[in-house]
Amino acid sequence: MDYRKSNAPTTTVTRDMMQLCEDTGNVYETVAIIAKRANQISAEIKNDLSKKLAEFASYSDNLEEVFENREQIEISRYYEKLPKPTLIATQEYIEGKVYYRNPAKEKEKLQQV
Repeated sequence: MDYRKSNAPTTTVTRDMMQLCEDTGNVYETVAIIAKRANQISAEIKNDLSKKLAEFASYSDNLEEVFENREQIEISRYYEKLPKPTLIATQEYIEGKVYYRNPAKEKEKLQQV
């Protein structure tokens, strides 16, 4: 997924928690949902970055050879400029792009029927 195309802000934004938790009715549940999605996004970004930087890995044990690779620096800068995973996850939650379910609530509904 290209996270650069996300319309998430790159800086911190103050949010109204009551408006944010309207779907779940619980602030803590909403924060947990966003946190889990942020962890998923973070892992995806880390894997992508690791794959791209692995191409430049030097397997020699010579410590005297320290060189600067322009492409590697550009890749690193690209990932540094991306919005943080928590901001991306929050934006996805607001836009309704995050699927979540609570098995405990589903179980309660089944028992009531």
